[in-house]
Amino acid sequence: MSDWTKGFWAMITVCVTWGLSPIFYHALGGVPVLEVLAHRTIWSLALFLIILGYQRRLGALWQAITGPWAGRIALAALLVSANWGVFIWAVQAGHVVQSSLGYYIYPLIAVLLGVIVFRERLSRVQGLAVLLAMAAVMLLTWGLGVAPWISLALATTMGLYGVVKKSLPLGPVLSVAAEVALLTPLALIWLILQGAGVLPGTAPLSFGGGAGLTFLLVFSGVITAVPLVLFSYAARRVEMTTMGLMFYLNPTLQFLCAVAVFGEAVTRWHMIAFAMIWTAIAIYTAASIRQARRAAPLANG
Repeated sequence: MSDWTKGFWAMITVCVTWGLSPIFYHALGGVPVLEVLAHRTIWSLALFLIILGYQRRLGALWQAITGPWAGRIALAALLVSANWGVFIWAVQAGHVVQSSLGYYIYPLIAVLLGVIVFRERLSRVQGLAVLLAMAAVMLLTWGLGVAPWISLALATTMGLYGVVKKSLPLGPVLSVAAEVALLTPLALIWLILQGAGVLPGTAPLSFGGGAGLTFLLVFSGVITAVPLVLFSYAARRVEMTTMGLMFYLNPTLQFLCAVAVFGEAVTRWHMIAFAMIWTAIAIYTAASIRQARRAAPLANG
């Protein structure tokens, strides 16, 4: 099996894991969001420590969280934590349709941020695709009478997370390990306070309350860390355009989970907005591939 094929199947595994993750977090519906988030952080760090220890890179992790990039890593950690929290809440509250919409919008938000923050230039066709996606969100807001705040929060936090990550000179595994390392003290403090019952309005700890639930909370670290490791593996072997196209398997599976598994309602406004966003994605992807093909002969010449 070639390296490209291995990378391809690694990326498929990543997208399927993320796309079906609503089923996993739905099973944790009785656990407070912040407790799920805390366990996801702690157990993913445990797995990253094992991986980095095997690679003899624990010293690099310490340098990352104590070095000059610690502030940016902390900002990235807060953004990704907010993204995780909104996603888990959306699943538990029955808004998986909105979460899938958010991850469809995210790549186009990332493009918009690239133009605003990094002064990246778009072709007219790519600009048209971004405008079409924005029109879809505005139409959905008008049709439903309320903005799709969950979708926008997921897309925006993920987009800003990408902006911060772009300036970090760290590999994906090390940078994510550093993020969860900085979040872990907060996660531990939250669990201690929740367990002590000093936080008003919080339920008792679910961890340890049953073997099945405890296993799921520990396993949340696995489904956080492993896809990120596989994503890093795929990124070194598969073209970015291919990975970009494959990413849409994630929100597509989320949408199917929402409709087929959870029976969430999909209004005509949702369907119109989804159709517009899918069209925008197709237009932008086709324009990007065409642009890359034109640039290839020039680079080789």
